[in-house]
Amino acid sequence: MIPFFVLLVIVVIFALYFIGIFNKLVALRNLYLNAFKQIDVQLKRRYDLIPNLVETAKAYLSHERATLEAVIAARNQALGAARAAAAAPGNAAAMIGLGQAEGALGAVLSKLMAVVEAYPDLKANQTIRELMEELTSTENKIGFARQAYNDAVMIYNTKREQFPENVISSTFNFEAAALLESVEKPEERAAPKVSFS
Repeated sequence: MIPFFVLLVIVVIFALYFIGIFNKLVALRNLYLNAFKQIDVQLKRRYDLIPNLVETAKAYLSHERATLEAVIAARNQALGAARAAAAAPGNAAAMIGLGQAEGALGAVLSKLMAVVEAYPDLKANQTIRELMEELTSTENKIGFARQAYNDAVMIYNTKREQFPENVISSTFNFEAAALLESVEKPEERAAPKVSFS
């Protein structure tokens, strides 16, 4: 009877150990999913600001219509990519698409900021200044949220690749999550610059 109880205790300890690993992987996956939701909140905030900025700038920049249309087109493309990424956070294709769309949006926003700088009346407009300040604040929040997401993904991926966690992660389909990386083009890497001087 004693060998049976010893074997039972060993099996129970082994099962509890693997249950602990499973629960840790679930917690880490939920952590990176939540971190992506924080990015999503800030991206939506920025996407809501951009049409207001463009609409306010239209009165001053009627001859810069192409720039304004490019900003709206890039915003809409980024919004679509963000929706696709929100439907599958951690999916490599969705993260790459979001990174590229965000890079393109950043590039056209930089061009818009340069145009705004060239027009003193527009730069002096109180609404434009407030929108630019809000946009700058949102860009900073997006950067912090992206870093938190990437950190959570790194911890999750590291944990799911270590032994014995990799046995459980492959058995129960804990797939690797993709980082939200910046695009590689230097002009798309630049955050929109805002200056009121």
